[in-house]
Amino acid sequence: MSQIDYSFQFDGSGRTAQTDDSGYIRDLIEQVLLTAPGERVMRPAFGSGVLQLVFASASPEVAATTQFLIQGALQQWLSDVIIVDTVDVQMQDSALLITVQYIERRTQTRGVAQISAPGDSA
Repeated sequence: MSQIDYSFQFDGSGRTAQTDDSGYIRDLIEQVLLTAPGERVMRPAFGSGVLQLVFASASPEVAATTQFLIQGALQQWLSDVIIVDTVDVQMQDSALLITVQYIERRTQTRGVAQISAPGDSA
């Protein structure tokens, strides 16, 4: 089954771009991680505080906090869709490179989502 692709865009024929189920799940993970709590009016608790941690100093404590934050947000918002296996967070320049390994609940297939949370370039 195909779903609307995130971020919203048009395909080559001028129609709304669509994606398959695995792409849709990756899009859902990206939305949870890159949405700040309070950003959505009708769902103020939705999201995670990952983008705020881009500006924290690189340390084992910040890495552990980030992994815990991501795991909790994904379990809260996507537990009916995926089982989070592992979360890996690496800091590179002013960005967070986040790798989430998960199992799709419906098909029991493994997947990997790699998200880059951009930091301030200034």
